[in-house]
Amino acid sequence: MNFKIRLIIGIFLLGVFSCTGGKNDSGQLEKLPYFDLKGYMEQAIVGLDSAYVSKISRINGQETRVDTVLTQEQWRDELDVFFEADINKASLVSSYDTQVKNEYLIHELFPDAKAYVKNITVSIINDKVHLITIKMAKENTFYTSYTNAELYISNVTQKIDHYSIETTQKIWFLKPNNIKIMGALRF
Repeated sequence: MNFKIRLIIGIFLLGVFSCTGGKNDSGQLEKLPYFDLKGYMEQAIVGLDSAYVSKISRINGQETRVDTVLTQEQWRDELDVFFEADINKASLVSSYDTQVKNEYLIHELFPDAKAYVKNITVSIINDKVHLITIKMAKENTFYTSYTNAELYISNVTQKIDHYSIETTQKIWFLKPNNIKIMGALRF
């Protein structure tokens, strides 16, 4: 019985000391295979709770305009599609072709790969993000959903300037639903 306790304690200690928390032996963060969209968005929404947003929502042709201030949590919900488009998952590590064309970093889903994020394009000028576009699609026999989203960053403030998110959903035997949200920020 004493051997079993030592074995359990040894396995526990080995597990604790072998975890690096996403860091390598030199103490630096691991390099992700693709652009860290989720991490970028976490930083991008910080400080937006003092910004006014002029927002236009169009649902199946019915348009609504509103000027409001959102909390950081509401910004996370508003821009959730960008958080959802995170492709830095172990299951997707070899699913995307990555290319750099001029100032654009492009992650394009390989034709034979299965994932709902089809494309992420990031415009980077002087090591600063200026534009992020994503294209997503979910399809099965009864349901299809297509989403295109764009996020523009101000050259002056390096904060989100404006964005648009458009989703079209179609359920078998029903008319398609089209939702478009556009927002422009003022600080």
